[in-house]
Amino acid sequence: MNVYPIFVTLAQISIILALIHMIYKRRNPTTMISWILFMILIPYLAVILYFIFGTRKRLKKYKKNHIKVPRKQKIIQHKNAIDSILLNNGLASPSAKEKLLICTDYVQAYSHFLKHIKNAKTSIYISTYVFKYDETTKEILKALEEKLREGLEVKILLDSLGSWKTYLAQNRFRTFRKLGGELKFFMPILKMPFRNYINLRNHRKIYLFDKKIVLSGGMNLSEEYLGKKNIAHGWKDMIFLCEGASVGLYLKIFSSDWYYATKEKIDIPDFEDKTLGNTLVQVIPSGPDVPNDVLFEALICAIYSSKKRIWIVTPYFVPNEALSQALIVAKHRGLEVKVISPRRSNNFIADLTRSSFLRELKEHDIDVHLYKGSMLHAKAVLFDSSWVMLGSVNLDNRSLFLNYEVAAFASSEKLIEEIELWMNDLLKNSTQNFKKASLLRIMIENLMRIIAPQM
Repeated sequence: MNVYPIFVTLAQISIILALIHMIYKRRNPTTMISWILFMILIPYLAVILYFIFGTRKRLKKYKKNHIKVPRKQKIIQHKNAIDSILLNNGLASPSAKEKLLICTDYVQAYSHFLKHIKNAKTSIYISTYVFKYDETTKEILKALEEKLREGLEVKILLDSLGSWKTYLAQNRFRTFRKLGGELKFFMPILKMPFRNYINLRNHRKIYLFDKKIVLSGGMNLSEEYLGKKNIAHGWKDMIFLCEGASVGLYLKIFSSDWYYATKEKIDIPDFEDKTLGNTLVQVIPSGPDVPNDVLFEALICAIYSSKKRIWIVTPYFVPNEALSQALIVAKHRGLEVKVISPRRSNNFIADLTRSSFLRELKEHDIDVHLYKGSMLHAKAVLFDSSWVMLGSVNLDNRSLFLNYEVAAFASSEKLIEEIELWMNDLLKNSTQNFKKASLLRIMIENLMRIIAPQM
């Protein structure tokens, strides 16, 4: 029996079903064209990839419940254009009088992390995308086991794809679990295949201590990000500490993720509006558990509302058309627009794909700076001298529209000064010499824009 005609027929039906699904889901034209071209280039493989990677929001039967953000804070009356967007999307109003400290030093971040573990009195909750078993995490795990012996509640939530080596070698946590520690994986790769989408990963970094202090930002847990002494391959990244009412929002997000993974509820205390600092903080979750693309809306609104400058630090720059155009329009309005990205990241495909977008920015006289030091993994966007966006979010389609993410818009005079100094240090070790490309290279770069919506 010749099965080839049957295979071809089934493949053609699959392509038609994929097209119908795109139309039904109201995919935007750019994404639809991208997938259609992808299917023309590699028809059968593209269809398989579409049904794996082409889904953004979850089917109701398997979806994670929407995060319900408490809105107990008083509305802060300040001139910030994104307020209405956030409030109309059901998010809490910004909380003032917060304490927020940034840390961009490899060794200092490690010291801060261990200090807060050792100082914890009741509970430690950890959620991260990458957890590698190495010299750094051995020390962290050892410190966590000591806290378990003291009777603390310790929970670790890891993304099963980002931490796949740990997922496949959980025997290293045998002592941790025997002592009462809980280690869970978000959407386990080898379990619940109909409930889990490999395309939708938990990229959030939330480290909570006693439900009073949170560390967040771009740092995962491995020796690339932090350690007791500087190493040649250590990455440039950022983590920030926050104390105040906004900690309750991070706890709510962690609690929602933990419940999805375990069906176990976490008690969330009421957070008093105490004066701990002078920073204004707005926490914004993003992903399949948020009804709309509120973080993207806030980002675009902040770009269009800026008056003087927009400085961006991102390891991966693969924007959609709306984001690219917003930056170009900002430049044409006379703003100072800078993009700081690593000269070479840890992802060759991402570098190749971003090149076309960076060249497009340069064509409009936007400053593109390529950091020459070790891998730059930090994420931050500075708007004028007013606001900075910090968190786990890269400026690519995966972070902005697919992954579970969390960001914070923050504002204080001291914080903005520190961010500006840090960005200027990055600029001093960066180059604007973007390599001239051959015709073949430009063709390949532009062709990579086809897969950009899926990255």
